[in-house]
Amino acid sequence: MLIKRADLDSPAFIALLEEHRAAMEATAPSESQHALDLAGLRQPDVCVWTLHEGDALLGCGALQRLDDAHAEIKSMRTARAHLRKGVARTILQHLLAESRLAGFQRVSLETGSMAFFEPARRLYASFGFVECAPFGTYVEDPNSTYMTLEIPDPAAVAPEAVASHL
Repeated sequence: MLIKRADLDSPAFIALLEEHRAAMEATAPSESQHALDLAGLRQPDVCVWTLHEGDALLGCGALQRLDDAHAEIKSMRTARAHLRKGVARTILQHLLAESRLAGFQRVSLETGSMAFFEPARRLYASFGFVECAPFGTYVEDPNSTYMTLEIPDPAAVAPEAVASHL
C-alpha cells in the first residue's frame, strides 16, 4: 500500500468523495453534516492524502490546521470495496504521524453519534482519542460525537511507546 498527497482532480478521488458525502446524507440531517467538499479540501489549511494499492484507490484522509497547536481530522473514508482491510487504520496512523511532524499538540475530530459511525468511534478510541466538547466552530449536536487526542512530544516519550501507539 502507498500513501501519497491526494490528486484532488483525479476522477477516482472525486468518486470517493461523492461516496463519502452520499453516506453522510443518508445518515445525518444536513445541519449535522460536516464533510468538506472539493472546494473545502483545496483550502491552504487542509492537506489530503490517499491510500493506494496498485491502481486502486483504497481511501483518504485529511488534516485541517485549526491553529499552530491543533489540527482536525477530516474526510476519513474507506472505499466501499476495501472495507475491513485496515485502510482506515493505515490512514489514521499516517495522519497522526503527519500531525507530529507538523508540531501539532492535539488532534480532534467530529464524527456521527449514530450506530453507523460506531466502527469509526471504536477505531479512534483504540488510538487513544477520547470524547470531548465541541471545538473550533462546532456546537453541541445530538448527531455528532467530538473526540480529541493529545499528541505527546516525541522527545518526552520513550521511542517504544510512540511506536506501540502507532
